[in-house]
Amino acid sequence: FFHFYAGICSALKLTVPSHTIHGIAGQPLHLTVDYNFNATASEIQIIWLFERPQSNTKYLLSSVNQTVVPDLEYQHKFTLIPPNASLMINPLHISDEGNYIVKVNVRGNRTIAASQKIQVAVDVPVTKPTVYTEPSSGAVEYVGNITLKCTVEKGTRVVYQWRKNGKPLHASPTYTFS
Repeated sequence: FFHFYAGICSALKLTVPSHTIHGIAGQPLHLTVDYNFNATASEIQIIWLFERPQSNTKYLLSSVNQTVVPDLEYQHKFTLIPPNASLMINPLHISDEGNYIVKVNVRGNRTIAASQKIQVAVDVPVTKPTVYTEPSSGAVEYVGNITLKCTVEKGTRVVYQWRKNGKPLHASPTYTFS
């Protein structure tokens, strides 16, 4: 990122909070980007791109100084308020999972540039669990054993834990889990 020109060092530093960010489907997600430079700028350009594996890179929007040029297909979903380089995605969908690339160009005596990549993972909130019993009716003491089945309709990264009287149940001769 460092360029030496006529004995003067001019650098553009571009920072992101994390290279992987988790968002929640249906909610807005803010990709925070900070940049600073020690050169005089006549123009500042910000470009956002989106890439997924086995897919073409998509142009989302860009700005030069205060003017934003969105891709018309995505203009209602992505927001940029220059000179801030941060991107707002609203609302977030599962299909928005992938890599977001931000590039900043600063033109002074010459152009200096920097870019960063942010991977976005989209989580779907877990729906209320449903518990089924087999047999579905009848007194358990006459059956010998009972099977409890728990399912959720939606959710990513679901973890199941059975509890009895508020305390976690562990496998034993009495309880088996599958």
